[in-house]
Amino acid sequence: MNEMYNMGLSIHSLGTVVFLGVLALNIVMIKQATSYPKYRRLHSIFLLPLTVSILGVALFTGVIMMAAKHLDFTIANLVMIFISLILIYLERKRTKALVAYKTLGVKILAIEIVLVLLISLWMWFV
Repeated sequence: MNEMYNMGLSIHSLGTVVFLGVLALNIVMIKQATSYPKYRRLHSIFLLPLTVSILGVALFTGVIMMAAKHLDFTIANLVMIFISLILIYLERKRTKALVAYKTLGVKILAIEIVLVLLISLWMWFV
């Protein structure tokens, strides 16, 4: 059982790192966008499903790890749940505000990267 839990934690950590990469990819694509219609099409076909899927991987593995710990809520788990809700809200807000996609999009993605990095560093080094 301990090996499964450790593997789950490894997958959860990997999902978090991949999510950081996807957020960075989103920033690069926003910066390189020259027209709004092309970016909106790219976003709706490729970036949004990729971002939501990878966030879903991190959230799903987190839920599985909570179940493996018999729903033992620690302060770290509560902070991760809270940050997950913030990330979902920010992605929804960024998707709704594609009209001002460059300035607001980069700000929202930067906030998401900082949140994910802070919680990741806290979990990896504490």
